[in-house]
Amino acid sequence: MADPGPEPAAAPESDAAPESDAGRPADVGRTAHTVPSADAVLAADTVLAAGGVLWRARDDGAPEVAVIHRPRHDDWTFPKGHVEQGEHPLRAAVREIVEETGIVAALGRRLPSADYTVHGRPKRVDWWAATPVASGGPAFVPNDEVDALEWLTPDQAGRRLSYPLDQDLLHAFATGPLRTRPLVVVRHGSAGEKRHWHEPDVLRPLDERGRAEAMALADVLPVFGPARVVSSATARCVATVLPYARRTRVEVTTDAALTVGETAPDRAVDRLLELSAADGPLVVCTHGEVVNELVTGLCHRFGEDAPPNPSLHKGAFWVAHLTDDSLAALERHDMR
Repeated sequence: MADPGPEPAAAPESDAAPESDAGRPADVGRTAHTVPSADAVLAADTVLAAGGVLWRARDDGAPEVAVIHRPRHDDWTFPKGHVEQGEHPLRAAVREIVEETGIVAALGRRLPSADYTVHGRPKRVDWWAATPVASGGPAFVPNDEVDALEWLTPDQAGRRLSYPLDQDLLHAFATGPLRTRPLVVVRHGSAGEKRHWHEPDVLRPLDERGRAEAMALADVLPVFGPARVVSSATARCVATVLPYARRTRVEVTTDAALTVGETAPDRAVDRLLELSAADGPLVVCTHGEVVNELVTGLCHRFGEDAPPNPSLHKGAFWVAHLTDDSLAALERHDMR
């Protein structure tokens, strides 16, 4: 669903605690963002939207971005729209790009959110860089909502865009790394109470809530494109990413460096960097205490400040957007 253009931006609000589900997304450190669930944001009476700066490389390697014209508002902007009730912002961003451009995209680097007021209500738009999943896809078909799409250089797009907030977004996109690879670090889903499990802990399974969290992850994680999947060797970790792996037709491999009780902080971070050095997205699933070590260690290895609290709820995940020598963005997502 398309939305109207922004009114003048409201004064910024104070940051929420990183571990909170409630309220609006908060910045953590220089590169990190947290994004609570769509329901949590809407419950706080903030309208939530999501979209993408869709880009492709020309033959000479220079980027072109897609800008759309909306006849209802007679404006030029980037594809975006409202997050539906219960929908995750990541899925909403991909859906809106498809609906407004006809292009299936994979999300890349997190870009700054935009805050403004529409009809007296606060609104937040979460943005990502995005690239077409396949080249030579279907041609854009004009419709009542979007009647034109143009691929423009960043300089051309800056002159075409109707809103200063979109121009700021374009600047953030153009001045950061274009090509990044997502590293998704998942905490395993709910697996009951350890004290009630009397067999080896490595065999402890997901409970009903954990199985629901695994299915929710299978719906959301494909937004980053086809990924390799590496897990702790415990049953609860493998089961957390198994629905996603089956949906995307990839195998889950296990690694002792991600397994609680069999690893150490430096070893885990070293292994994570080895795994993430290959091209393409990577999804890893591990344990809460290992997540904290991985996220903190990853930030420090790239010379970035670590989030004050890197912990995750069960079934939640961090996404680190990496280049060969930098941590371009870090975002946290809760599935509750």
